[in-house]
Amino acid sequence: MENNESSLTSLISAFGRAYHSKYDTPKIFDDFIAKDFITQKEFSDIRENMIGGIQFFNAQIANEFQNDPEEILKWITQVQLSPTPLARAAYCENVLFHEISQGVEQYVILGAGLDTFCFRYPNLNNSLEIFEVDHPATQNFKKGRLAEANYQIPDNLHFISADFTKNFTVQNLIEEGFNTDKKTLFSLLGVSYYLTKGEIASLIDKLFAKIPSGSSIVFDYADENLFIEKGLSNRVQNMVQLASASGEPMKSCFTYDEIDILLKNLGLLIDEHLSPAAINEKFFRNRTDYLSAFETIHYIHAVKN
Repeated sequence: MENNESSLTSLISAFGRAYHSKYDTPKIFDDFIAKDFITQKEFSDIRENMIGGIQFFNAQIANEFQNDPEEILKWITQVQLSPTPLARAAYCENVLFHEISQGVEQYVILGAGLDTFCFRYPNLNNSLEIFEVDHPATQNFKKGRLAEANYQIPDNLHFISADFTKNFTVQNLIEEGFNTDKKTLFSLLGVSYYLTKGEIASLIDKLFAKIPSGSSIVFDYADENLFIEKGLSNRVQNMVQLASASGEPMKSCFTYDEIDILLKNLGLLIDEHLSPAAINEKFFRNRTDYLSAFETIHYIHAVKN
């Protein structure tokens, strides 16, 4: 991954969160800090690129709102870009706060990007150790943005620069203060689709090999319809095509039974599973805008025996 690629990916994700925080009601996930990591020019450039790409996503919407670029941006953001990142972040943090009440003292964010959790909850600085794991280029970019936005890095936030799909081990965490005796929650959001099934199993196995029972992981995964489901306005098909065109094709999808067996073989049990229908009911019910749960994407909370 090159610096500009990692920067763009994390910026687009932050753009979606910032847009939702500023413009959408009610909020699914209010990342009121995301805007601080994006310059006005970057926000404007991403906005213009999305509006300019509407023909790819939906020619009918492009024609219907050709004189209303803000409605086009709203449509692309709410239909294609934001539903999964917003809902899975909200779900993960709901689980995290419950797990904190059950004794979790460490939170490991795999593929953290421009995550803002630490800065939205400074009240946890003395009780929760946070470890952000990501590609070195992405982390260098984030550290630069933190400095530019005058955010001080608290003592409980630890950066681990690593490619966690290759040579990453828990030792990488230990070297930055991770304690294998403490109950931990891992998050792996927006990542599993880009790994093979073997890579996913190997990663989870490494993460849970030395940590105590009761530790757990939140992740999202694509179901067996990933490569055949078109979705609302072809958004699932668009997602798969865009990933392939970017050079990071989606590689894995699972039936529920497959993911259940994979986790059981690694000593984990599913505590909670949310299907697309359940996600829609939990996070998108009674909305009057375009936001709705993405077809084929499920959320899992799994706990070590």
